[in-house]
Amino acid sequence: MWRSVDLRELWNYRELLYFLVWRDVKVRYKQTLLGVTWAVIQPLFAMLIFAFFFGRIAKLPSDGMPYPLFAYAGLLPWTLFSNAITSGSNSMIASSNLITKVYFPRLLVPIAAVSTSLIDFAFALLMFVPLSLNSHFRPSVNAVIAIPLSTLLVFLTALGLSIWLSALVVRFRDLRHVIPFVIQIWMFATPIVYPLSMVPAKWLPWVKLNPMASLVETFRGGLSGRAVDVTEVAAAAGLAIVAIVSGSIYFRRLERMFADVI
Repeated sequence: MWRSVDLRELWNYRELLYFLVWRDVKVRYKQTLLGVTWAVIQPLFAMLIFAFFFGRIAKLPSDGMPYPLFAYAGLLPWTLFSNAITSGSNSMIASSNLITKVYFPRLLVPIAAVSTSLIDFAFALLMFVPLSLNSHFRPSVNAVIAIPLSTLLVFLTALGLSIWLSALVVRFRDLRHVIPFVIQIWMFATPIVYPLSMVPAKWLPWVKLNPMASLVETFRGGLSGRAVDVTEVAAAAGLAIVAIVSGSIYFRRLERMFADVI
C-alpha cells in the first residue's frame, strides 16, 4: 500500500532528529586519535595523490586553477555525496536496536545520517582557505552563490538516494556490498580529476545525465569565476526533488515491515 509522507509528524519529531544527528557524530568520532581531523584528512590525501598522478604525471588541464586546488574543489562536493550515501544507505541497519524498541518516524534515520556528513564537509571546506592562500589563488565572488547552492543540491541529491537505498538495503542486504563499488565507479564518471571541457562533445550529453557532474562543475566553477549555469542547476534540483519524493513514498510503503525484518 502506497502512503504519503506525513510532514507534520516529521516536524513534531524535529528534536529527535537533532539527537540522532548528535548521536551519529559522537559514534563516528568516539575513541578516535585525531577526531574531526579525519574529515579533512580524507579529501586532503586524495588531493595529494590526484595532484601527483593526474597533475604532475598526466598533466591534465585544470581550467586555470592550480591543479591541487582544482582536485580539492572537486573532491569537496564528491566527498560530501559519497559519505552521505554510505552513511544513509546503511542507517536503518545501524539503528536496528532503536527501530525495534520505540516508535518514531523512521524517515528521520536516513535524514540524520545524511545530515551528519555536512559536519565533515564544513571542516573540509575550511581547509580550502589555507590551501588557496598557499597557492596564491583568490576565489571569485561567484563562490558566494555557487558554493551554498551546489552544496544544498548535493545534500538533497544524496538524501533522495539515501532514502531509497536505506529502504532497499533492509529488504536486500547484499546491496550493502554493491553500493561502495558503484560509488567508486561513479566518482570517475564525475569530472573531479579532469575538467568537463575535456569530455568530447559527442559524450557530453551522456555525462551531463550524471547530476554530480553539473554540481561539481558548479561548485568548482564558482571558485574560478564561471557563472552559474541556471539550466544545469535547475535540472539537478529537479532530479533531487524527484528522488526525495519518490524515495519517501517507497520508504513509507516498506516502513511497516522494518521492525519485523531488520
